[in-house]
Amino acid sequence: MTKVKSIDKLNTWNSINWKVVEREVFRLQKRIYRASQNDNVKLVHSLQRLLVKSYYGKLLSTRKVTQDNQGKKTAGVDGVKSLTQKQRLEIIGQLNLRGKCKPTRRVNIPKPNGETRPLGIPCMVDRIKQGLVKLAIEPQWEAKFEPNSYGFRPARSCHDAIGQIFNAIKHQSKYVLDADITKCFDRIDHYKLLAKLETYPQLEREIKSWLKSGYMDSKQLFPTEEGTPQGGVISPLLANIALHGMELELKKFARTWKGNKLHNEKSLSIVRYADDFVILHNDIKRIIQCKEVIEKWLKEVGLDLKPSKTRISHTLYKYEGNTGFNFLGFNIRQYEVGKTHTGSNTKGVPLGYKTIIKPSKEKIKTHIKKIGDVIRKHKSSPQVALINELNPIIRGWANYYSSVCSKETYSKCDHILYQQLKRWAERRHPNKSNSWVASKYWHTWGLRTWVFSTKDEDGMRLLNHSETEIKRHTKVRGEKSPFDGDWLYWTTRIGKHPEVSTRMATLLKKQKGKCNQCGLNFKSDDLLEIDHVIPKSKGGKEMYNNLQVLHRHCHDNKTANDGSLNRTHDKGFIGEELCEAKVSCTVLKTSQVREDLA
Repeated sequence: MTKVKSIDKLNTWNSINWKVVEREVFRLQKRIYRASQNDNVKLVHSLQRLLVKSYYGKLLSTRKVTQDNQGKKTAGVDGVKSLTQKQRLEIIGQLNLRGKCKPTRRVNIPKPNGETRPLGIPCMVDRIKQGLVKLAIEPQWEAKFEPNSYGFRPARSCHDAIGQIFNAIKHQSKYVLDADITKCFDRIDHYKLLAKLETYPQLEREIKSWLKSGYMDSKQLFPTEEGTPQGGVISPLLANIALHGMELELKKFARTWKGNKLHNEKSLSIVRYADDFVILHNDIKRIIQCKEVIEKWLKEVGLDLKPSKTRISHTLYKYEGNTGFNFLGFNIRQYEVGKTHTGSNTKGVPLGYKTIIKPSKEKIKTHIKKIGDVIRKHKSSPQVALINELNPIIRGWANYYSSVCSKETYSKCDHILYQQLKRWAERRHPNKSNSWVASKYWHTWGLRTWVFSTKDEDGMRLLNHSETEIKRHTKVRGEKSPFDGDWLYWTTRIGKHPEVSTRMATLLKKQKGKCNQCGLNFKSDDLLEIDHVIPKSKGGKEMYNNLQVLHRHCHDNKTANDGSLNRTHDKGFIGEELCEAKVSCTVLKTSQVREDLA
């Protein structure tokens, strides 16, 4: 057994051996996960104390919050943001859980329906503490969470939830209770949540201080008597803990049913993504009973269902006025088809219908409107600027829906996009003929003709939705968790996620799911970037043999030392000089796309 080299606390930030840090933290997390599976509460608490007090845990939490996180430059009420390397090391030396914290900064962000969502942004030190506590609590609860809970959990996504729904209805049509919880984050009962945590007193006091910290709005302090602050590092985990038990309660209720196999508890399914969930069963009476059970259970934690977003429907299209149901931006419906297209049950008997999942009409309209707004915003901009703005929007939206039946939708979106671009081009040249306008903005690109692109050799072209390949997503196994140590299973899944680009997937496969800089396996919550082995400023080419996938922090360190003329996300010192280098890369933003579309 090789001896793990320890870290000298006097070293600078860039000289820290992060491979040792991550390995030691994960070793403790895996032990917490196993102890929680075995219901060894005493060992769980002992290991959590060890992790929270460890220097490795403090280092990793600080890096995640101040270097890797997308909101690292967002300040709390104290105005602290963008910490230097020296400041990070100073914070780690002063990081202790004392059950005290500062209030959050309240920011209202708009929602798609016109309402606003209150966002509570903690101070930088409190975010680091929350990250540290999350490292200790998350593996404990990953061993307990229900198999069909998918929201805000590591290595689980919207596509896994949709895959589970498909598995539940592909052999049988069912009634659906599609429900949403009213202001889930804002109305969770603090004391019910704290009683449910099952952690030791020090962590309980610390979490209570975050829940009761209050918020600042217009320089006035307001108390918080309920809810968890959206914007906190640990808030999604706390919300999941508060909602844990919903599936268990329904299964417990279903075991009291008496009847044949079509009406017993095995035909009941519940799929939850954060505060959105669906209940599926083939008997409408059972669905109504389940709704009553859920409403009663939610009241115990201070929550209730939102009437405007709660409805009962059916998956089969033949029912009058039925349009299936929408979940996480997808429309799920069963269509009557002929004998050559029909699905079959488990015994091979034709069903007479087929389950088809598509992008929902509301999300298509929102996407088309967003593209139109971008085009109108660039009325007088160069063609390159418009293409640069549109390509990420098209790529992200098309990738999100690439695991379902979206080809027809992609073609319609491309047609509308062409009409919008045609209007944009003709408006710019009112005195020119249509053929002149077409020859200026649409060219031949490779084997394709009529491509909206620039004419120069190093030009750019606009992506089409229909270029995105449809690939079925393999749902995560119900009881699997990233803390079980099965690296082969989890690293293989990263490259197969629908929102991962083809280039990223190819490089991940080539590197066997490992970072070329630090040698660690990639995890689901890591921020990954594509790096040029030889920088473009030094003549490096845009070819696969010159590309590699790195962690964001590994990319920062590599770019700061390879002589690149660009700017890094994180500023690093080389000797006495400050090196600023810009990273030209593709970032895997799965959580952001999910947040926009869910």
